[in-house]
Amino acid sequence: MDAFEKVFEAKLEAEEKIEPKDWMPEKYRKTLIRQISQHAHSEIVGMLPEGNWITRAPSLRRKVALLAKVQDEAGHGLYLYSAAETLGVERATLLDQLHEGKAKYSSIFNYPTVSWADIGAIGWLVDGAAIMNQVMLTRASYGPYARAMVRICKEESFHQRQGYEIMMTLSNGSEEQKAMAQDALDRWWWPSLMMFGPSDKESTHSAQSMAWKIKRKSNDDLRQQFVDVSVPQAEYLGLKIPDDKLKWNEERGHYDFGEIDWDEFWNVIKGNGPCNEERLAARVKAHEEGEWVRDAALAYAEKHSNKQKVEA
Repeated sequence: MDAFEKVFEAKLEAEEKIEPKDWMPEKYRKTLIRQISQHAHSEIVGMLPEGNWITRAPSLRRKVALLAKVQDEAGHGLYLYSAAETLGVERATLLDQLHEGKAKYSSIFNYPTVSWADIGAIGWLVDGAAIMNQVMLTRASYGPYARAMVRICKEESFHQRQGYEIMMTLSNGSEEQKAMAQDALDRWWWPSLMMFGPSDKESTHSAQSMAWKIKRKSNDDLRQQFVDVSVPQAEYLGLKIPDDKLKWNEERGHYDFGEIDWDEFWNVIKGNGPCNEERLAARVKAHEEGEWVRDAALAYAEKHSNKQKVEA
């Protein structure tokens, strides 16, 4: 290793943050760009499954809470795009990659939200899985990413509680409402387990990300942790997790669970999920229709900057 590599490795070993002006291996930089941008895309695309329920939420309280949540997701995307930009990549480039289908986002957002209970299931399970993955990212070796995750995790924990409260209300309601909650759990359980990515033996990036201390736990370890936490939560709601192989393993101290349908996982990742085309088309449409807002903001910023120069 040369001197720069030695300093980089020493910082990782000492649990010091790598900052934008520090030297870093090119592969480390590219890995961060891929991961952070994918995370940012997921936050932005993740607004879509819930956004169309804002006007259909069953009460004004629910509408306001869901609107606030969707607004939070937009903010998360902006934090993360800003963190990615510190690595020398333009935000416009990242968005072009998303809109052209060259960049990935979480497969979970390619499933439809067909009932109000889905909003509860997303908050409880999807945001719960996200928190499980993201809490460790608050200790990521790259400073801007870790600091962005601190605020994001605080807001995501609120989203999870919001979703669980919806599921509890439905579970304690009429038979029809409880059936709606069970149906949502049936449809969102397995896609939520898929959120942690491929199994460790199939993951092409996980080992290196852990070596660089970007990630702190493997996909399978996080998935197991999520199952262990979620099972008692479902039991408290009086709902049944749709897995006949789910059972407590006294020897392991964990729940055993069934095999994920990896064919479905890879099919959705490759763009063939129920809503892949719909989600991407909605994002492209929103970006194109919002061009005038970006142009106006740039024009105002330039005018303000020129005015300051004249006054100086």
